[in-house]
Amino acid sequence: MGDPPINRPLIIRVVGKKKSGKTTFMEKLLPELARLGVRVATVKHDTHGFEMDREGKDSWRHKRAGAAASAVCGPDQVALVKSVAREPSLAELARDYFADMDLVLAEGFFRSPGLMIEVFRPEAHTAPLCAEHGPEKGLLALISDAPLDLGAPRFGLDQAREVAEFIFREVLGRDAP
Repeated sequence: MGDPPINRPLIIRVVGKKKSGKTTFMEKLLPELARLGVRVATVKHDTHGFEMDREGKDSWRHKRAGAAASAVCGPDQVALVKSVAREPSLAELARDYFADMDLVLAEGFFRSPGLMIEVFRPEAHTAPLCAEHGPEKGLLALISDAPLDLGAPRFGLDQAREVAEFIFREVLGRDAP
């Protein structure tokens, strides 16, 4: 059996301004991709840092005692907290942690390279990120009910099934089942 394809997993960034509906749209998109048989991982970008472990738990105690990484493993899930010298790139995260996935949906990461879907609601903001920052190379689709043309296909906020089929066909290069 050969090595996995170099471009695996594929990465699509889901971007938009705060309160644009990124997470809500991803919650609709994920089951549609799963329905098509796509193995998807998600990554959320937190520019402010985060604390995942709870005080007093064994893994928290291990990290506080000096472990550079601590994992919790159960019968159906694994969680890893690892100290890093620098924030890894999105491509490094996908390669190092999600090589067995077909697709990584990354919420945020606007400044990272690669394919991107923007979620935009005009009731929340006056203009999409891509319109304000110039045409962004890699805009795969716009998710919005506003009649905008950013040079990429536009889908409505309730068209997660259609977006999943678009990704399946156009990005993953597969025929719909």
